[in-house]
Amino acid sequence: MQEPAETTVHQNKTFTDINYAGKQLQKREFIKCEFIRCDFSKSELSHNDFVDCEFSHCNFSLTQVTGTGFSNITFTDCKILGIDFSTCNKFMFSFSFKGCILDYSVFYGTKLRKTNFINCSLKEVDFESADLSSAVFNNCDLTVTSFNRTILEKTDFRTARNFSFDPALNNMKKARFSSNNLSGLLDHFKLDIED
Repeated sequence: MQEPAETTVHQNKTFTDINYAGKQLQKREFIKCEFIRCDFSKSELSHNDFVDCEFSHCNFSLTQVTGTGFSNITFTDCKILGIDFSTCNKFMFSFSFKGCILDYSVFYGTKLRKTNFINCSLKEVDFESADLSSAVFNNCDLTVTSFNRTILEKTDFRTARNFSFDPALNNMKKARFSSNNLSGLLDHFKLDIED
């Protein structure tokens, strides 16, 4: 009977212009690594761990991340389309996103407390049953994004745009809005609001 291969650990490495598209990475642990312009589209990253890593200008379109650990990860200017983050390792799950396209991704039931989304596109993202307490949506496009039974306590929507959700279906204590974007909270009433 063959013994399972040991986990390969990469620490303090920089990976630049690597094409992982459609490939499978197994039993890898990346600690304090930097990924620049790498293509992970349609790749299988399940059950790998990333700790204190930075991804810049990378493509994660339709990447599989079942059981993957992401701890203290920074994504900058990355394309992260259609990823189901709800299948990730729940014990290693902390991010910040800057200038990223996260359209069609799923964060159902995840804990994203204090997560920063800065200058991101979050079109048709599923945040149902997620905990976004004290998260910040700074200059983000939330077109058709789903907030349902979502914890939005102290969540900052002041510069967010195109969101629409029912306050009665979410926990919104002390959530922050600007007077310019309150109409997204009233859409379900079908009111005619003029500037």
